[in-house]
Amino acid sequence: MFGLAVSSSSPAVAARCAHVRANVGACASQNITDPWLGTRMLELLEAGLSAPDAVAQVVASASHIDYRQIAAVDGEGRTGHYSGAHTLGTNAVAHGPGVVCAGNLLADEGVPAAMVDAFMADDEAPFAERLLGAMRAAARAGGEEGPVHSAGMVLVRDVPWPIADLRVDWHNNDPISALIRLWEIYEPQLEDYVTRARDPTKAPSYGVPGDT
Repeated sequence: MFGLAVSSSSPAVAARCAHVRANVGACASQNITDPWLGTRMLELLEAGLSAPDAVAQVVASASHIDYRQIAAVDGEGRTGHYSGAHTLGTNAVAHGPGVVCAGNLLADEGVPAAMVDAFMADDEAPFAERLLGAMRAAARAGGEEGPVHSAGMVLVRDVPWPIADLRVDWHNNDPISALIRLWEIYEPQLEDYVTRARDPTKAPSYGVPGDT
Protein backbone atom coordinates (compact mmCIF):
# COMPACT_ATOMS: atom_id res chain seq x y z
CA MET A 1 0.00 0.00 0.00
CA PHE A 2 1.09 3.55 -0.74
CA GLY A 3 -0.42 6.72 0.62
CA LEU A 4 0.05 10.41 1.14
CA ALA A 5 -1.41 12.83 3.67
CA VAL A 6 -1.08 16.61 3.38
CA SER A 7 -2.37 19.83 4.94
CA SER A 8 -2.03 23.52 4.10
CA SER A 9 -3.27 27.04 4.71
CA SER A 10 -4.38 27.00 1.06
CA PRO A 11 -7.71 25.54 -0.07
CA ALA A 12 -8.02 22.04 -1.57
CA VAL A 13 -4.36 21.16 -1.03
CA ALA A 14 -4.71 17.45 -1.83
CA ALA A 15 -6.13 18.22 -5.28
CA ARG A 16 -2.81 19.75 -6.30
CA CYS A 17 -0.14 18.16 -4.14
CA ALA A 18 -0.97 14.46 -3.64
CA HIS A 19 0.10 12.00 -6.34
CA VAL A 20 -0.18 8.26 -5.66
CA ARG A 21 -0.28 5.28 -8.03
CA ALA A 22 -0.99 1.65 -7.16
CA ASN A 23 2.07 -0.63 -7.34
CA VAL A 24 4.27 2.37 -8.17
CA GLY A 25 4.71 4.87 -5.33
CA ALA A 26 3.71 8.17 -3.82
CA CYS A 27 4.88 11.70 -4.61
CA ALA A 28 4.22 15.14 -3.20
CA SER A 29 4.62 18.31 -5.26
CA GLN A 30 4.22 21.31 -2.97
CA ASN A 31 5.33 24.83 -1.98
CA ILE A 32 4.73 26.93 -5.16
CA THR A 33 2.95 23.89 -6.52
CA ASP A 34 3.35 22.44 -10.00
CA PRO A 35 1.12 19.33 -10.12
CA TRP A 36 2.86 18.15 -13.29
CA LEU A 37 5.95 17.35 -11.23
CA GLY A 38 4.01 14.74 -9.25
CA THR A 39 2.65 13.20 -12.43
CA ARG A 40 6.12 13.13 -13.96
CA MET A 41 7.68 11.51 -10.90
CA LEU A 42 5.09 8.74 -10.96
CA GLU A 43 5.83 8.14 -14.64
CA LEU A 44 9.53 7.82 -13.85
CA LEU A 45 8.91 5.49 -10.91
CA GLU A 46 6.68 3.30 -13.07
CA ALA A 47 9.45 3.20 -15.68
CA GLY A 48 11.77 1.70 -13.06
CA LEU A 49 13.69 4.64 -11.61
CA SER A 50 14.27 4.78 -7.88
CA ALA A 51 12.73 7.62 -5.89
CA PRO A 52 16.08 9.45 -5.54
CA ASP A 53 16.75 9.11 -9.27
CA ALA A 54 13.23 10.20 -10.22
CA VAL A 55 13.52 13.31 -8.08
CA ALA A 56 16.98 14.06 -9.48
CA GLN A 57 15.72 13.76 -13.05
CA VAL A 58 12.77 16.05 -12.37
CA VAL A 59 15.05 18.58 -10.68
CA ALA A 60 17.41 18.50 -13.66
CA SER A 61 14.70 18.99 -16.27
CA ALA A 62 11.82 21.02 -14.81
CA SER A 63 11.47 24.76 -15.20
CA HIS A 64 11.30 27.06 -12.16
CA ILE A 65 12.51 24.19 -9.99
CA ASP A 66 13.93 26.58 -7.36
CA TYR A 67 10.32 27.34 -6.37
CA ARG A 68 9.34 23.70 -5.80
CA GLN A 69 9.43 21.25 -2.93
CA ILE A 70 9.01 17.61 -3.89
CA ALA A 71 9.21 14.24 -2.15
CA ALA A 72 8.72 10.64 -3.26
CA VAL A 73 8.66 7.04 -2.06
CA ASP A 74 9.10 4.10 -4.45
CA GLY A 75 8.10 0.45 -4.34
CA GLU A 76 11.28 -0.54 -2.53
CA GLY A 77 10.75 2.02 0.21
CA ARG A 78 13.49 4.32 -1.06
CA THR A 79 12.89 8.04 -0.66
CA GLY A 80 13.84 11.15 -2.57
CA HIS A 81 13.28 14.82 -1.87
CA TYR A 82 14.19 18.32 -2.98
CA SER A 83 13.54 21.81 -1.59
CA GLY A 84 14.38 24.67 -3.94
CA ALA A 85 16.09 27.88 -2.90
CA HIS A 86 12.73 29.70 -3.02
CA THR A 87 10.89 27.25 -0.77
CA LEU A 88 8.77 29.42 1.51
CA GLY A 89 9.60 30.20 5.12
CA THR A 90 11.08 27.66 7.50
CA ASN A 91 11.28 24.40 5.58
CA ALA A 92 12.64 20.96 6.33
CA VAL A 93 12.56 17.34 5.26
CA ALA A 94 12.93 14.11 7.23
CA HIS A 95 12.82 10.50 6.11
CA GLY A 96 12.96 6.93 7.34
CA PRO A 97 12.42 3.46 5.86
CA GLY A 98 9.52 3.83 3.46
CA VAL A 99 8.51 7.32 4.58
CA VAL A 100 9.45 10.91 3.77
CA CYS A 101 7.92 14.07 5.26
CA ALA A 102 8.46 17.58 3.94
CA GLY A 103 7.09 20.97 4.88
CA ASN A 104 7.38 24.68 4.26
CA LEU A 105 6.13 27.73 6.15
CA LEU A 106 6.67 25.63 9.26
CA ALA A 107 6.38 26.86 12.82
CA ASP A 108 9.44 24.74 13.65
CA GLU A 109 11.96 22.90 11.48
CA GLY A 110 11.49 19.81 13.65
CA VAL A 111 7.94 19.19 12.37
CA PRO A 112 8.88 16.69 9.62
CA ALA A 113 11.08 14.70 12.03
CA ALA A 114 8.19 14.52 14.49
CA MET A 115 6.01 13.16 11.70
CA VAL A 116 8.52 10.46 10.77
CA ASP A 117 8.90 9.45 14.41
CA ALA A 118 5.13 9.12 14.77
CA PHE A 119 4.81 7.13 11.54
CA MET A 120 7.58 4.74 12.60
CA ALA A 121 6.38 4.36 16.20
CA ASP A 122 4.11 1.37 15.47
CA ASP A 123 4.80 -0.39 12.20
CA GLU A 124 2.10 -2.95 12.98
CA ALA A 125 -0.65 -0.32 13.03
CA PRO A 126 -2.93 0.08 9.99
CA PHE A 127 -1.26 2.14 7.32
CA ALA A 128 -3.86 4.92 7.25
CA GLU A 129 -3.67 5.25 11.02
CA ARG A 130 0.09 5.73 10.75
CA LEU A 131 -0.37 8.50 8.17
CA LEU A 132 -2.97 10.24 10.29
CA GLY A 133 -0.80 9.78 13.37
CA ALA A 134 1.96 11.63 11.54
CA MET A 135 -0.48 14.46 10.81
CA ARG A 136 -1.44 14.64 14.49
CA ALA A 137 2.24 14.74 15.41
CA ALA A 138 2.82 17.59 12.96
CA ALA A 139 0.08 19.63 14.59
CA ARG A 140 1.46 18.95 18.08
CA ALA A 141 4.93 20.00 16.93
CA GLY A 142 3.62 23.35 15.71
CA GLY A 143 2.58 22.50 12.17
CA GLU A 144 2.34 25.36 9.73
CA GLU A 145 3.20 28.80 11.07
CA GLY A 146 -0.22 30.22 10.16
CA PRO A 147 -3.73 28.75 10.24
CA VAL A 148 -4.30 25.49 8.36
CA HIS A 149 -7.47 25.27 6.24
CA SER A 150 -7.33 22.10 4.14
CA ALA A 151 -6.12 18.51 4.41
CA GLY A 152 -6.36 15.26 2.50
CA MET A 153 -5.29 11.63 2.37
CA VAL A 154 -5.01 9.30 -0.63
CA LEU A 155 -4.45 5.53 -0.37
CA VAL A 156 -3.77 2.95 -3.08
CA ARG A 157 -3.44 -0.81 -2.78
CA ASP A 158 -4.20 -3.73 -5.11
CA VAL A 159 -6.60 -2.09 -7.55
CA PRO A 160 -5.86 0.59 -10.17
CA TRP A 161 -7.80 3.33 -8.38
CA PRO A 162 -7.42 4.94 -4.95
CA ILE A 163 -9.18 2.89 -2.29
CA ALA A 164 -9.54 6.14 -0.36
CA ASP A 165 -9.31 9.74 -1.56
CA LEU A 166 -10.54 11.88 1.31
CA ARG A 167 -10.38 15.66 1.31
CA VAL A 168 -11.28 18.53 3.58
CA ASP A 169 -10.99 21.33 1.05
CA TRP A 170 -11.73 24.19 3.46
CA HIS A 171 -12.15 24.27 7.22
CA ASN A 172 -12.00 27.33 9.41
CA ASN A 173 -10.63 25.63 12.51
CA ASP A 174 -9.07 22.16 12.31
CA PRO A 175 -9.04 20.35 8.95
CA ILE A 176 -6.75 17.60 10.26
CA SER A 177 -9.28 16.57 12.91
CA ALA A 178 -12.02 16.82 10.28
CA LEU A 179 -9.99 14.53 8.00
CA ILE A 180 -9.54 12.02 10.82
CA ARG A 181 -13.29 12.06 11.46
CA LEU A 182 -13.94 11.55 7.75
CA TRP A 183 -11.66 8.51 7.80
CA GLU A 184 -13.49 7.11 10.82
CA ILE A 185 -16.71 7.29 8.81
CA TYR A 186 -15.21 5.90 5.60
CA GLU A 187 -12.92 3.16 6.89
CA PRO A 188 -15.64 0.68 7.97
CA GLN A 189 -17.10 0.86 4.44
CA LEU A 190 -13.85 0.77 2.49
CA GLU A 191 -13.80 -2.94 1.67
CA ASP A 192 -17.46 -2.83 0.64
CA TYR A 193 -16.67 -0.15 -1.93
CA VAL A 194 -13.77 -2.21 -3.30
CA THR A 195 -16.00 -5.29 -3.55
CA ARG A 196 -18.76 -3.34 -5.31
CA ALA A 197 -16.27 -2.15 -7.91
CA ARG A 198 -14.76 -5.60 -8.47
CA ASP A 199 -17.96 -7.65 -8.48
CA PRO A 200 -21.33 -6.06 -7.65
CA THR A 201 -22.92 -9.53 -7.41
CA LYS A 202 -20.85 -10.16 -4.28
CA ALA A 203 -21.39 -6.73 -2.79
CA PRO A 204 -23.14 -6.28 0.52
CA SER A 205 -26.33 -4.26 0.80
CA TYR A 206 -25.95 -0.70 -0.38
CA GLY A 207 -27.95 0.57 2.57
CA VAL A 208 -29.90 3.14 0.56
CA PRO A 209 -33.66 3.64 0.14
CA GLY A 210 -35.04 1.25 -2.47
CA ASP A 211 -32.25 -1.31 -2.00
CA THR A 212 -33.79 -4.77 -1.59
